[in-house]
Amino acid sequence: MTSTLILLLLIIVIGTYFQTSTGFGLGIIVTGAATALGLADLSFIAAVVSLITLVNCAFSLPGSIKQLDWRAVYVTGIAVIPGVIIGVVILAYLSDFATHVLQLLLGLMIIISGISSILGAKNSELKTRSNDASFFISGLASGFTGGLFGMAGPPLVFHFYRQPFPMMTIRNMLLLLFACTSATRSGFLAYQGLLTSEILMLSALALPLVSATTLLARRYPPPLSADAMRYLVFALLMLLGGYLSISAVFDLL
Repeated sequence: MTSTLILLLLIIVIGTYFQTSTGFGLGIIVTGAATALGLADLSFIAAVVSLITLVNCAFSLPGSIKQLDWRAVYVTGIAVIPGVIIGVVILAYLSDFATHVLQLLLGLMIIISGISSILGAKNSELKTRSNDASFFISGLASGFTGGLFGMAGPPLVFHFYRQPFPMMTIRNMLLLLFACTSATRSGFLAYQGLLTSEILMLSALALPLVSATTLLARRYPPPLSADAMRYLVFALLMLLGGYLSISAVFDLL
């Protein structure tokens, strides 16, 4: 039990560092690694991720939200709310009898996340900002994946990295929208009475580590270029997603 707790906290620290440095990665890394290693079930770790993401964003955003495209934030944020609720409801339904299907879907989503982090970067030279409808759709999709897996990243990362925004603006917009997703998910779980004492305990233990790691990552960013960081995240996500998908397929056979 103690070794499991320590490993979970270590994974949370790693995910926090990546998210603070790149704008995404916390939910994907923590949910994927914890599930792949059999440390916690998906609904439990997704709830923990939502709570600690709020703390990570709270420490990452102050003084960093100037010059954002607030219209894009508003349109995307509005769409996040119904997406989260739909995702949480489907997770509760599938968790009762389709855990291997959920694991397969999680693995595929992590692989898509890795691919989107690369393709989004390579196709980011759009000459003009996308229309509001595209931000609404990406917000709805992000809310859904955030509600289902605790991973709001893939749709937003792909869409926002293609916009003609400065890289720091993209990072801060992602963090702000992840905070919106996490707040909605955590609030909905609390309303349903699903924030158990175990979820709250692990979150409370992780909070000081998340806070310290976020501050350290802001002060001492990784000595890698943005492209190098993306390729590192890409490789990590391919390994996690591939393992989860393959093991789920064997379990289903």
